[in-house]
Amino acid sequence: MAGMTGMAGMTGIAPPGRGWLLRLVIAFAFAQGAVSMARPAVSYRALALGADARAVGVIAGVYALLPLFAAVPLGRRTDRGRAAPLLPAGVVLIAGGCALSGRASSLTEMALWSGVMGLGHLSFVIGAQSIVARRSVPAEQDRNFGHFTIGASLGQLVGPVAAGLLVSAEDGQLARTSATALLVSAAVAACSFAGLWRIERRTGRAARCVRPVRGGKATLAPVPVLGILRSRGVASGIFISLAVLSATDILTAYLPVLGEHRGIAPATVGLLLSLRAAATIACRLVMTPMIRMVGRTALMAASCLVAAVLCAGIAVPLPVWALAVVLALLGFTLGVGQPLSMTTVVRAAPDAARSTALALRLTGNRFGQVAAPAGAGVLAGVAGTGAPFVMLGVLLLGSAAVAARGLRAAGAGEVPAAGAGGASAAGADNGGASAGVPGADDASAGAAFGPRPYGPQERALPKERHVPFRRPGT
Repeated sequence: MAGMTGMAGMTGIAPPGRGWLLRLVIAFAFAQGAVSMARPAVSYRALALGADARAVGVIAGVYALLPLFAAVPLGRRTDRGRAAPLLPAGVVLIAGGCALSGRASSLTEMALWSGVMGLGHLSFVIGAQSIVARRSVPAEQDRNFGHFTIGASLGQLVGPVAAGLLVSAEDGQLARTSATALLVSAAVAACSFAGLWRIERRTGRAARCVRPVRGGKATLAPVPVLGILRSRGVASGIFISLAVLSATDILTAYLPVLGEHRGIAPATVGLLLSLRAAATIACRLVMTPMIRMVGRTALMAASCLVAAVLCAGIAVPLPVWALAVVLALLGFTLGVGQPLSMTTVVRAAPDAARSTALALRLTGNRFGQVAAPAGAGVLAGVAGTGAPFVMLGVLLLGSAAVAARGLRAAGAGEVPAAGAGGASAAGADNGGASAGVPGADDASAGAAFGPRPYGPQERALPKERHVPFRRPGT
């Protein structure tokens, strides 16, 4: 036991005790809940200020614009230093963005503060997931990441309902009630501060800057971004993640527009969005049995294909009960793509660049959050409010083709992983991914695009993959 304690101290991993994790889950639930409440409220606030569907799309895209450029630098910074300062900084930006959006009097201001909110969410997610990775021994990473994502799921479940209850379109009250919802979301974000005390143990630089040792010298230079992207499976995983997150994001931003067009009350829209989130939670609870049954890539391809059909179906005028069924099924299928694309990127990336690879995945997500809403806004202005959902169907169909190509490349050699790593590391990416997670366990990564030819211990010695371990000097 003493040896294990000493090893934990040398590696910078905290000894057992999970009070920090509970506090982090609570803080993340408040932060994600605030963002999930604010996103539809921002759309309603913009409509009250005279925005059309195109302007709503632009504002929704600006939410991801600043994070698009900040993800990789923050990921590399987290590898080199402490992660905890990113959490309070993120909370301040989220709360400030929400409050100032509620006070905004023009669409330009709405777009600006929406971008600030997005940058805050990015900072919080990178810092929080880095802390989970550092304070979890390998045997506990799956469990701790799984518990951590409960915070995101709770926020995504409760936030839209709260926004729907606060926002009212009756008697010209949309401007006032949407502003109130944004101010309340700022207060909810501020509650995150209660869980952030002593959230990260201070560790030495050596513990934070672990790199593979080759030829007796530590490799400190970062792996080039192009080298990471050329790794087989990284680009595919990024595209699938982009498609799935774009679908989730446009659903959140455009369902209020669709509801306004079809006469669906804001409270009902909030319930529909929460139903989608609840179905996603249900999907991740049964992720492991599904992976065992069909394999990771087959599950990813099938889920993207079904989601494509369901997204296109939203464009069809449906009664509210039928729309609820479609959104529940869509939420379940969209719950697959994010966690499994994460395991794809982790598995495919070079060992020394997993944090940066995950940051690149987050950059792809943010690019999708910028481009997809903007494109959806143009389509909605030209072809009507149902057109963005048809666009999502096409995008998801493309991601299904990418996943199917990976399945064909893997052939019959794919071995479904028995662990639940993919599901457990998932939910933060709805709005946030896991850039800066340096210690993701190989067992949780799985074989998303076919089996790797050698195991994690052998990967540390690429020139001696199948040579048994020998002590130095023997």
